[in-house]
Amino acid sequence: MPADIQDSLRSKTLLEQTILGSRRPSNYVAGGVVSVGGIGFSLASLSSFFGRDFLPIGHPSEMIFVPQGLILGIYGAIAVFIALYLWLMISRDFGSGVNRFDKARGLVEILRVGLLKEINVTFPIKDVKAVKLEVKDGINPKSRILLRVQGRSDLPLTSVGAPSPLVELEKQGAELARFLGVSLEGV
Repeated sequence: MPADIQDSLRSKTLLEQTILGSRRPSNYVAGGVVSVGGIGFSLASLSSFFGRDFLPIGHPSEMIFVPQGLILGIYGAIAVFIALYLWLMISRDFGSGVNRFDKARGLVEILRVGLLKEINVTFPIKDVKAVKLEVKDGINPKSRILLRVQGRSDLPLTSVGAPSPLVELEKQGAELARFLGVSLEGV
């Protein structure tokens, strides 16, 4: 069979969705800001303790160590630990993965990168009952696509982060429901 016909047949039996993890520009910015802040607070605390200026701006060595320098040191240590956590999440690309719907094999595979191990959920495609859209407004808005599976709680399929526009969410949900041959709920 020619390659273009094989690709066409494969595209009708296989749907893959790539999920973005924690390697987002906003996380790089947050990691950088928290790192610089933590190092700055720590250097100001050390300057206060040793009586020497370790920072190129200001004169933190003139600060009294107890309580100002000590508190800055605590803030600096906390910020450095938070920055290390953020950089670990970015380096692991936490939450990234693939949703794979394979009609030829009759399987749904949901693969994600976890903190310490890979997460792999596999089940028969015939167990899928519906594709569900969930939209919540308010202080912490959510918009995501869920998979209703027999004998399981609803499985989220979209990445965590900024909510997708409703039009885009409906389009993705409708495409998936049409591919799987199930209903679309929550529109």
